[in-house]
Amino acid sequence: MGLAVVRDLREARAPASPEELAEFETDVLSGFVLARAAAGLADSTIRSDVMHLEQIRAWFDRPLWEMEPADADTYFGKALRAAAKNTRLARAQALKTYFAFLELRHKVEIHQLTGRVVECPIDEMNRPRGQQGASLRIPPSAGQVEQLFACWRQELVTCQKFAPVARNYAAARLMAEVGLRVNEARSLDLADVKWDLGRFGKLHVRKGKGARGSGPRERMVPLINDAGRTLRWFVEDVWGHFGDDHNRHGSALFPSERRNTDGSATRVGTEALRAALAEAAENHLPDWSNKLTPHVLRHFCASQLYLQGMDLIAIQEALGHVWVATTMQYIHVHRTHVEDAWIAGQQRAAQRLEGLLT
Repeated sequence: MGLAVVRDLREARAPASPEELAEFETDVLSGFVLARAAAGLADSTIRSDVMHLEQIRAWFDRPLWEMEPADADTYFGKALRAAAKNTRLARAQALKTYFAFLELRHKVEIHQLTGRVVECPIDEMNRPRGQQGASLRIPPSAGQVEQLFACWRQELVTCQKFAPVARNYAAARLMAEVGLRVNEARSLDLADVKWDLGRFGKLHVRKGKGARGSGPRERMVPLINDAGRTLRWFVEDVWGHFGDDHNRHGSALFPSERRNTDGSATRVGTEALRAALAEAAENHLPDWSNKLTPHVLRHFCASQLYLQGMDLIAIQEALGHVWVATTMQYIHVHRTHVEDAWIAGQQRAAQRLEGLLT
């Protein structure tokens, strides 16, 4: 019995020219960007991934699908050896994501064009170790924050520019009272204040931070913890000083003194709010040695809500966390479960000892 002739019916291709490979590489990267956008990732996350890939590509000087584990060893072990841990981790993750895209979408095509089999050069042996965990933040005490805002409030009486100082004060108070992120606060519109919702009114936070760069996550934040009173004062007594039209669609809740081309007020920048808070802390909290940032105020808010008896799930919802474990990182300073367990253990030991003595 003779052997049958087996023929490969796939299209036979000549080796691709350098120009064709360069064009194909550009098309692949464009497809990667489009696929990540289709997945709902934020533009900033996609830009960051592309930046990391471009950095690796510039060092490698060849298409990334040619990269092998030995090349990754050299890159992360020598070229990126002194880089910050977060940079190494982010760059490795971007490379792994890109190779996952190549394997899913272009593995066969790359093999036909180059004869190479796509395989991620990051493995368990050379994968950069470490986690991008949040650093420990210990917020000021309630007394210190009360002192900060009391002195800041007195400053409003004598300041040269009342409107911007009052705006910065109100934005900082809102971050301390309901835990808004600084970008969430500056992105609020006047119409996002829903006075008639719930028991206290609510804020429609449209620019909430998404999980792992998945894009904005909206949420409703109740105006608890005196946040409603802060906003009413600002809207009724301060907002009009910026000269904007409250009926205009998209009027910013926290405007800037600068103007758009149509004469309307622009939106305050995050750096202006950060700088104002840092200056206020320097002037009014001389005994606070650490840097006071909007995110520290967010930690302060979570800790105070916890001390006031609010449960973790409610705090998680108010702060817009995807995982309750993240919320626990915000209130860990005041949690007493370790101390409580120690006291309970001491009581049990005392009871056993009492039983032996009697």
